[in-house]
Amino acid sequence: MAKALFGHVGVGPDVRVMSEMRRLRERVRDLEHEVARLEAANAALNNGLRVDDDMLSLSVPDMIAEQEPALT
Repeated sequence: MAKALFGHVGVGPDVRVMSEMRRLRERVRDLEHEVARLEAANAALNNGLRVDDDMLSLSVPDMIAEQEPALT
């Protein structure tokens, strides 16, 4: 009965399961790095955001403001 519950004694971990676990851990680590990058980008955008009279506005860098419009 115990063998049915716990599997055969002496059988090592399945190579496919271990490979999948390794792949999933790498994927989680990659996604955590992506979340950190996006949070940093969001924080940078929020730094340029200001609230005036219940209106949100985003400051535009000078080099972009000096460019001509695309359609003239």
